[in-house]
Amino acid sequence: MRFEQPVTIALAKGRILKDTLPLLRHAGIELRDDPDRSRKLILDTNHEQVKVVLIRATDVPTYVQWGAADLGVAGKDTLLEHGGEGLYEPLDLKIAKCRLMVAGKPDASLEGQRLRIATKYVRATKQFFAARGQQVEIIKLYGSMELAPLVGLADLIVDLVESGNTLKANGLVPLEHIMDISSRLVVNKASWKMKHATITALVKTLEEAVGRQQQP
Repeated sequence: MRFEQPVTIALAKGRILKDTLPLLRHAGIELRDDPDRSRKLILDTNHEQVKVVLIRATDVPTYVQWGAADLGVAGKDTLLEHGGEGLYEPLDLKIAKCRLMVAGKPDASLEGQRLRIATKYVRATKQFFAARGQQVEIIKLYGSMELAPLVGLADLIVDLVESGNTLKANGLVPLEHIMDISSRLVVNKASWKMKHATITALVKTLEEAVGRQQQP
């Protein structure tokens, strides 16, 4: 496709970037720089009007919200924590799939009040337990979540689970499914209006690419 207006796309290195590049390729967008070798944070593409910025996954919604990027790709878990202000979420890219789960020791229970939950997904955790009519104490952690129940810091954890191997290796088990997670395309609301033709054409092309990937 042709790009009549400049477009900046925010992506996070790692699995999301790896899974997004084939979808962009379907839209005719190829990186000129190798993201694994380059130290550049703004990458050129084969379209002079299209740039890719590489940032932390948790920062993607913020860059898009404030217009530093027109579009971005972020996990649904990240979007839930951000809150979605200033963003449209027009497309589920169906990549980087995993599950947001409550987990703990095999004999742990979700019943009772004032449970201590260790997680970095504070908003989603509060919403889940509030829907169950439970008040819980949230302990925010940024990593090594599995350690919390083992040392008595928390009764349970809420974390992303892909294969479950990390839980199993630490003697924990998944206890309750909160939601399925995948990565979504998000668009700055002002960009959606000001660059409507360009961005809607790109969204449509990416939607076609997602459909092709889902075919057996």
